[in-house]
Amino acid sequence: MALSSYGLGQQASNNTINNISNLRNMENEAKIVVTEFLTAVQQGNMEKVGALVSPDIEWVQPGSNRVSGVKRSNTEVFGMIGKMFELSDSTLKLTSIKSISVNGNKVACLLHWNAAQPAGGILDVNNIDVYTVENGLITKAEIFTSDLEQENKFWGE
Repeated sequence: MALSSYGLGQQASNNTINNISNLRNMENEAKIVVTEFLTAVQQGNMEKVGALVSPDIEWVQPGSNRVSGVKRSNTEVFGMIGKMFELSDSTLKLTSIKSISVNGNKVACLLHWNAAQPAGGILDVNNIDVYTVENGLITKAEIFTSDLEQENKFWGE
């Protein structure tokens, strides 16, 4: 049924169609950016990762451990990533991207991570990451873990 059948004039109908089109474009862009980001993470392509992250990104890492807390720049985020590789003896891996769901410019991803430490510490968790994309860059990342106790133990105090 046409929008004009609901009492909306042609202008309102055109505006609604344009708004829907803009939302779809935004959602497509957000999904593409996050998919490229996660693929680059899996491939260890830090140059590509850096190109998709805003310089003033806000990254919220859960827990009370050596890598948790709010990071407020790409420099702080890359410092955290470096610490994660150090603490995991460079074994940290994004082993699977289980789902990617989009709502506007926000993208929620169900991810699985593994890592092992020489002393025997194991990280084997699912995370839900929620990314916000603006102007082709990730401007915010909120990380939710399925096992906070395991994360805190693995990353240490």
